[in-house]
Amino acid sequence: MKNNSDMQQTFKFVTAEEAAAYVNNGDVIGFSGFTPAGCPKEVPTAIAKRAEAFHAEGKEFKIGMYTGASTGDSLDGALARANAILFRTPYQSNKDLRVALNAERAPYFDMHLSVLAQELRYGFMPKPKFAIMEVCDLTAEGEMVLTSGVGISPTIAQLADFIIVEWNHNHPKELRGFHDIYQPLDPPCRKEIPIYKPSDRIGSTVLKVDPSKILCVVKTERNDEVGGFSATDAITDQIGANVASFLANELKTGRIPAEFLPIQSGVGNIANAVMASLGANPDIPAFEMYTEVIQDAVIELMKQGRIKFASGCSLTVTNPVLKSIYADLNFFRDKIVLRPSEISNNPEIARRLGLITINTALEVDIFGNVNSTHVLGSKMMNGIGGSADFTRNAYISIFTTPSTAKGGKISSIVPMVSHVDQTEHSVNVIITEYGIADLRGKSPIQRAEEIIENCVAPEYKEMLRDYTKLSGVTHTPQNLAACFGMHTQFAKTGSMQGTSWEDFK
Repeated sequence: MKNNSDMQQTFKFVTAEEAAAYVNNGDVIGFSGFTPAGCPKEVPTAIAKRAEAFHAEGKEFKIGMYTGASTGDSLDGALARANAILFRTPYQSNKDLRVALNAERAPYFDMHLSVLAQELRYGFMPKPKFAIMEVCDLTAEGEMVLTSGVGISPTIAQLADFIIVEWNHNHPKELRGFHDIYQPLDPPCRKEIPIYKPSDRIGSTVLKVDPSKILCVVKTERNDEVGGFSATDAITDQIGANVASFLANELKTGRIPAEFLPIQSGVGNIANAVMASLGANPDIPAFEMYTEVIQDAVIELMKQGRIKFASGCSLTVTNPVLKSIYADLNFFRDKIVLRPSEISNNPEIARRLGLITINTALEVDIFGNVNSTHVLGSKMMNGIGGSADFTRNAYISIFTTPSTAKGGKISSIVPMVSHVDQTEHSVNVIITEYGIADLRGKSPIQRAEEIIENCVAPEYKEMLRDYTKLSGVTHTPQNLAACFGMHTQFAKTGSMQGTSWEDFK
């Protein structure tokens, strides 16, 4: 391994602006990271400024973008504000990008996170010209130690013509050993992925690339841009308690093995509340996780001994928590592994391990279909992410949601979801602050009764009961003329309350 002066001779060290100058209108770029964790920051911001300069001269400048998942504001936000996006996939959560894509200024296509890397290798989408990677260590032989997120890094590094490296010294080189970089063979040569428990390691601790592809290196010391989630409240705490109660009862009845099963959990304040409740419930043993994102609550439970191991794609934690991890790497070294998204989200592994999956719904209908992505059927919120990767292959699939939104003006449970991301065939359990709807082994009519009685807010119960009577005797009590009545009532008045079915009888 060469020393620092040798590294200066091996690679071209440049400013972010100099690196961005290699990028031209129409180029396609893949970015490292998963959520803001592990995403490059300096070069994307410089590319956005380059786009603004071109636009000021009346010239076109837009790039195609592949990411692991959502990113930080210095990437998605900067490029959206610069009107520099030719296309974007697979998931986003930036408010400025959301505005742009809903205004048809940033073409966006939603994808399951587990399939993006392989579909790029299959040639289904344009090949990236550049891969922009954040690392905490780099050798002359082309060994990269990634930082706090992996995402699609192995595939974009393989496919790209050129690699631009952001060497972020804010992340310690001692992260070497936390990653498990593995890329499956493509069909017809693919073999089983040999992960049989969350802690199994099957790949390399570093991402190995052809060093001749490394175009330049930009030094930085920027923090990850993971924002804090909203604090839990009485509603989210009750949802968490209901999830813990349900799983404790499943243990008691023997439907979950006594040693418990690995947990997959989504992102956000509800997910944090759920994790806290699982950790606090004395009837639930210490458990492992096989998931996408490792959040603050997971780290706290790990310190308490309630979580034994966590496999994920990123450390999506706030900066104070990340610094606490870096200050005690020896404690966490045998408790955390970070993988590429096509491994962390792989359906084969989810089904083999018997994951208990817990994700958040935007909207649920009375038959168990879930909308994870769209507001009123047309406005994209964030994207499907990895929820379907896990849900369809879960041991038990759970969706949580507060029963209402907008101060009660919206019922999160409706006759028919305005957009379907997860079908009733994949969803086992719905949980709100009011209770638990166990949909396993139930007909559509029975599912409707279960959801209405146990999960719906009191002010909407009778409305939804009345809706199920509109179609008379049938298998699935759905009325095509009335099924979006609550949505249209909200569009007209700003509230779903007051929806009447009289005109549809």
